[in-house]
Amino acid sequence: ASRRGGAAAAGAGALKVPAGGGAGAGVGAGGHQLGPQLGTHWRTILDCLDTLLTVMKANHVPVFLVRKFFTQIFCFINVQLFNALLLRRECCSFSNGEYIKTGLAELENWLIEAKDFTGNAWEELRYIRQAVQLLVIHQKPKKTLNEITLELCPVLSIQQLYRISTMYWDDKYGTETVSQEVLVAMKELMMKDQNTNMSNSFLLDDDSSIHFTIDDISGTMNQIDLNAVQVPEHLASNPAFHFLLHAIGSEK
Repeated sequence: ASRRGGAAAAGAGALKVPAGGGAGAGVGAGGHQLGPQLGTHWRTILDCLDTLLTVMKANHVPVFLVRKFFTQIFCFINVQLFNALLLRRECCSFSNGEYIKTGLAELENWLIEAKDFTGNAWEELRYIRQAVQLLVIHQKPKKTLNEITLELCPVLSIQQLYRISTMYWDDKYGTETVSQEVLVAMKELMMKDQNTNMSNSFLLDDDSSIHFTIDDISGTMNQIDLNAVQVPEHLASNPAFHFLLHAIGSEK
């Protein structure tokens, strides 16, 4: 829970380019170099992920459970970043889109390096990834509604697309949002949705729980060699935990 809270706090800063254009370069997950455009908030998230994976490996957590855990973590990151983006106009800029895109690329690199333990967690970021694509795509006024809804952002709803398009601003090159024709078409589709009692909310539900059963876990448990396990020193010195020493000694 504390790690999740730390990632959430860092996520708030991961939305916006730091003042002065970003923090200095540093070393990120896996030891690769992070560019100067990547802020400390993204590095905090990467460090949290590194620590979590290291702890789970050291404690022999079943791979199935590790994958479920990281799927839940990335679902949480997706919801928090996406909802904050759609609620704060200052974040819907071209430069912030580039900043978030850079951070997402680092998350993708981390997932590739840890793919045996993360499964398809990258798919959980599809909403924020497509929202960022809309922010940074060039020549927005030339894009048709079909190109946006079917090719560029197929998972986003019309309400979400309209929200991003109307809040977009370019503090870097002065480019414009999608054409007025596309905005009108989006608004008409939203009116139809309201008439058919479809939800007009543009926010994602904040429910990142991933369900699994006991049978799912038991079917993936690996046999642990107790001879390779050392009792932590602070437990070994405590008489209440001496039974652990006897349990491991009986295996030798």
